[in-house]
Amino acid sequence: MPNLHDIERRINSVSSTKQITRTMQMVAAAKIRRANERVVAATPYSESMAEMLANVAKRVGGSENALLRTHDEVRNVLIVVVASDRGLAGGFNSNVLRQVDRLMKQKQQAGAEVSIVACGKKPIGYYTYRKIEPVLRFAGLSADPTVDEAAAIAAFAIDGYAKGSVDEVFVVYNHAKNAAEQQLRTEQVLPVDTAALLAESDQEEQAGDKLEGDVIFEPSADAVLDQLLPAYVRTTLYHALIDSAAAEQGARRNAMMSATDNATEMVETLTRLYNRVRQGAITTEISEIVGGAAALED
Repeated sequence: MPNLHDIERRINSVSSTKQITRTMQMVAAAKIRRANERVVAATPYSESMAEMLANVAKRVGGSENALLRTHDEVRNVLIVVVASDRGLAGGFNSNVLRQVDRLMKQKQQAGAEVSIVACGKKPIGYYTYRKIEPVLRFAGLSADPTVDEAAAIAAFAIDGYAKGSVDEVFVVYNHAKNAAEQQLRTEQVLPVDTAALLAESDQEEQAGDKLEGDVIFEPSADAVLDQLLPAYVRTTLYHALIDSAAAEQGARRNAMMSATDNATEMVETLTRLYNRVRQGAITTEISEIVGGAAALED
């Protein structure tokens, strides 16, 4: 059984750790609000962009835009991995990396080569250690992603897809379902699936009984569509980045809350053990005193 000094030192150590985890929990909670406000502010623009693209695609009918054409053979796949720069967030990073590994294995079994765009120090370290060099890497921006980051990824993906060096583009990230729950998502960015956008737009129109008016496109509907498609790709990637940033803070708060609760429980357990050992030591000392006194009387 450990002595009182060891138990007391362990209690102090756990209490110090609890203070750290509690502080990190409070910091993450404060950052969640700012991150969620950013997502809320960007969501209407993202939804409007998708709705506008669906409406234009409906009026154009068929289009020869390179971003809409499905390649006959999928030989090169680009996966944008959105994780974090820091750990201490539970399964936030590992869930994304496992999902990417599954997607990579699926595409490689189909005969395709897979390239990685790593957003965050964790995926950069993960793939560098496994001798997989990311074609693009972004570090230090996971908690505060920028439009320039999304634009750089979009430009690389669009250029590769238009030239035929990339046949499919996916983004894998954690969606902040709410402040306490994260949802893993895998979305195909290219080719742009206008059929899915049209189906979603039709459902919203039926639910809202929207009335459509005549639209005049200048210079033409095809030209407007050609301008909208790159903007849609940039918007999709940027929304994934800021959504992941909000999910990261939520995951870190949950992890630190669990760590704080566990530390509290451990301190209580150690305190009970300390009291039992202390009481046992006192009882032993009393017994020795009584025995010594009895021996003197004899």
